Amino acid sequence: MYNYPYSCHPMSPTPPYWNQPFYPTEAYPMMQQMPSYDKGNSPNVVDIQQLTKHNHYFRTVIWTGKHLQVTLMCIGVGDDIGLEIHPHTDQFLRIEDGEGLVQIGEHKDQLTFQQYVCPGSAIMIPAGVWHNLINVGNRPLKLYSIYAPPEHPFGTIHATKAQAPV
Repeated sequence: MYNYPYSCHPMSPTPPYWNQPFYPTEAYPMMQQMPSYDKGNSPNVVDIQQLTKHNHYFRTVIWTGKHLQVTLMCIGVGDDIGLEIHPHTDQFLRIEDGEGLVQIGEHKDQLTFQQYVCPGSAIMIPAGVWHNLINVGNRPLKLYSIYAPPEHPFGTIHATKAQAPV
């Protein structure tokens, strides 16, 4: 059993990082060179909902293990993840804030499955299918993604979609 200094009991002290931004802002100029927050291959407990809601980066890997990876994402209004396929990786997406349209299909030009998603929606995407998630709301779409096996290099941070490989 792993000892963690903060329990879920309401009277427990709040971990200090929960009340701090998970991203550089004007208020924190010293964080312009954001270090990796990837705590992979070590036991870790986080408030995933709070981390996801406070993330303003397009993609931030927070945990990379041998068999899965957890990333946070923020999709701007009117933007999307980008049509993609992961040949050997299953993916789980959980929407925490915002509204989106998920599109999935066997062929790049035939995305036959389409579903609107909102906070609380869970999206399961099998390996080898094309998919995209479009922000159709009026505020950033905040989500986390679990890849099995890992998809991105350890510690990956893409502040913007333009920084992410195509």
